[in-house]
Amino acid sequence: MLNAASFYELQSPGLGYDFLDKIDSAVCDIGAHTDRWPVVLYDIRRRLVHRFPYALLYRVDAEEVVILATMHLHKHPDYWTNRF
Repeated sequence: MLNAASFYELQSPGLGYDFLDKIDSAVCDIGAHTDRWPVVLYDIRRRLVHRFPYALLYRVDAEEVVILATMHLHKHPDYWTNRF
């Protein structure tokens, strides 16, 4: 996530901060509506990030929401599946 923010910041000043802001907004949405986004594998859900080709992969445990990955949608989108 931080590497992506750095990349975007190099492309255009302020874009990296906008990326992180959109990530933060997505995290807040997940916390407020944990079951809103689709299940992609087992109990793992995917929340798309507005404006950027990224998604947050997360699962809901008994007492918390766990963000598992910030996934680029066009670079090997299934790279994370062997982790679970």
